[in-house]
Amino acid sequence: MEPATENEWDRLSSSSSDGEEQAASDGSSSQFNRQQHVAFLMMMYESLPHHYQYQEINRITLAHFAISGLCLLGALDRVDKDAVSDWVLSLKAHPSNKADLTNGEFYGFHGSPSSQLHPDDNGVLMHNGSNLASTYCALAILKAVGYNFANIDSKSILTSMRNLQQHDGSFMPIHFGAEKDLRFVYCAAAICFLLEDWSGMDRERAKAYILNCQSYDGGFGLTPGSESHGGGTYCAVASLRLMGFIEDNVLSKNMSSSIIDLPLLLSWCLQVYLLHNI
Repeated sequence: MEPATENEWDRLSSSSSDGEEQAASDGSSSQFNRQQHVAFLMMMYESLPHHYQYQEINRITLAHFAISGLCLLGALDRVDKDAVSDWVLSLKAHPSNKADLTNGEFYGFHGSPSSQLHPDDNGVLMHNGSNLASTYCALAILKAVGYNFANIDSKSILTSMRNLQQHDGSFMPIHFGAEKDLRFVYCAAAICFLLEDWSGMDRERAKAYILNCQSYDGGFGLTPGSESHGGGTYCAVASLRLMGFIEDNVLSKNMSSSIIDLPLLLSWCLQVYLLHNI
């Protein structure tokens, strides 16, 4: 989907003016103020407020939110795209040699410069803190600003990413151990999709793990047997779609042929919506 241009946003705003005037008369407002959103995201892009200091380790995730928001609002012309690309690329973890790709570590992107320690005298990373979530955010930013992916060392990312996939098909976010759930399956699928190369994961094992996460009520838990969860359901369905296991316009076709229980999933989604909109 292409981001809306500034003129398109202005047209959308003016087309709903009648409803906004009615809402204003009763003290409420449904107007989407594009300029205020752009101003806020530009503030986040230029200098994070002090309230976000404790999120320093996740700086690239916050940058992803800001850049993606500006992209959706048709305001990416306000950022220095080359500077953004250079900053993101500076967070890449690099193996010292080809053999490192099978040493169990992951060579993706760090979450911030503060987690990126300098290598020792032999060029070996003293601490490799790159992780799946930061790598997904990094690639999404580079995609948004139009960076040429042919210049990315995708081999080191994809080859080492296989080290993070577990026997049950799930993924850990980092090589030295952490939780494993659908969030990181989604990150892995999105990374492969963005790089247009599925050598970084075993899709069949990932599919099996996702299917094991669908609960009796139709939603998906973050792990097998856990309670249905909105974020987990998004990660499950989006991952299956990215991996090619759910086809386009699946709702207009024979839903019984889908690999997931679509009628039950739709029922759960509607129940959750109604529960929070009574």
